[in-house]
Amino acid sequence: MAGFGTIYRLQLRLLVTRARVLGMVGLGVLGLVVAAVLGAEGPGTTLAGARFVDTFGLSLLVPVATLVFASAALGDPVEDGTLVYLWLRPVRRSTIAVASAAAALTVAWPVAVPLLVVASALTGGGGGLVVATAASATVAAVAYAAIFTALGLRSRRALVWGLLYVLVWEGFVAAASRSAGRLAVRSHARSLLADVADVRLRLADLSGPWTWLVPLAAAGVALVLTTRWLRTRDVP
Repeated sequence: MAGFGTIYRLQLRLLVTRARVLGMVGLGVLGLVVAAVLGAEGPGTTLAGARFVDTFGLSLLVPVATLVFASAALGDPVEDGTLVYLWLRPVRRSTIAVASAAAALTVAWPVAVPLLVVASALTGGGGGLVVATAASATVAAVAYAAIFTALGLRSRRALVWGLLYVLVWEGFVAAASRSAGRLAVRSHARSLLADVADVRLRLADLSGPWTWLVPLAAAGVALVLTTRWLRTRDVP
């Protein structure tokens, strides 16, 4: 536990930079403005609000904000050659993986999810939509944090590959194929949003506990892979 706390605090200090935080908060504020405009146009509906949360929040704000922080958690130490200082600490590789993903989630969640929740309220969609937004966005953020932490360790162009995954795979491929959609975090988050808010959304065809079990399972697999890569990686 002491090793986890040390790595976690170190990662928090490294991840919290003015440029990252202001950039992602700015994106969230943009969502607030759009939501306020939608709400001001007339009595909002839960369906209209859910579509906004899906289109802006689950498709852009949550994945991109999490990608920016999570890909840097282990990606930055790889780039600047300081990963060796983490790697040589007398802690389990799994501890480094979990602490890094947890730190990324700790920073990404407050700059994305609360702003999205407020935006959902501003649309006038009601309390059910607010709860659904908080649940679906949080589950998505957990999955993305683990997946993009692994990607940051594995690839020196994690931001590029992460954006390709979010924009191309989740935005187009998963939308065109039901089987591909089952491999996309957004598909499960969207279905969870629709289930909790009790609305029908396009492509929200997953149901039951799978809407949150699969993203959490994906997070677990990503952490296992991160641990394995930390054990086998050659660190200069």
